[in-house]
Amino acid sequence: MSLRRLRFAITILVASAFSSGTARAQWIVFDPNNYVQNVLTAARELQQISNQITSLQNEAQMLINQAKNLASLPYSSLLQLQTSIQRTQQLLGQAQHIAYDVQQIDHAFATSYAPATSSQSDAALFAGAQARWQNSVGALQDALRLQAGVVGNLDTNRIQLSALVSSSQSASGALQATQAGNQLLALQAQQLADLTATVAAHGRAQALEAAQRAAAQDQGREQLQRFLTPGPGYQSSNVQMFH
Repeated sequence: MSLRRLRFAITILVASAFSSGTARAQWIVFDPNNYVQNVLTAARELQQISNQITSLQNEAQMLINQAKNLASLPYSSLLQLQTSIQRTQQLLGQAQHIAYDVQQIDHAFATSYAPATSSQSDAALFAGAQARWQNSVGALQDALRLQAGVVGNLDTNRIQLSALVSSSQSASGALQATQAGNQLLALQAQQLADLTATVAAHGRAQALEAAQRAAAQDQGREQLQRFLTPGPGYQSSNVQMFH
């Protein structure tokens, strides 16, 4: 209803209420137009108050949403992921014989895996072959131990993945969703680290096995050459068998 119609309706009601002589005598000072103006003013003020209340409610809801967006994720998988990575690093650090060290590798290939020479004794050749065999066996064992450790991390990764996905789905704000996504990326990085370590250990075992075969072939040629090289003939000597 417009203000003009509301004013007209109020005027009619007031005029009809005070149409009797007694009412006119008692309320002669009543001004209908002033009354209508007061009612309209009160209505406008009430509407302004209602608008202010709605605005305050909107601002409060906005603050609540901002607080949700700034709320931190209550779940963290950092400790579990660090534990898994440390376990893999420990297994890599326990590598036997030739470890993942450039200087150590260079020294081993300059000594144990060096080409056989005629100046080496048969005992030295045998000791080198045995050392190379031990390196290959140790590398295979290290690779298997590392693979077992990585497989052991799978159960931990499964638990962390389930918890992080649940946290991401129930995130109440942008920050929680972002943190859950970052932790999922950290879990993937940890799994890639395990995969890299497994590939490195397997490659190390294959490389040492191939180096052992190459050194064995070189040593075999040297021993064959020694066998085929004519040596000093038989020389007789006096032997005393009985007293």
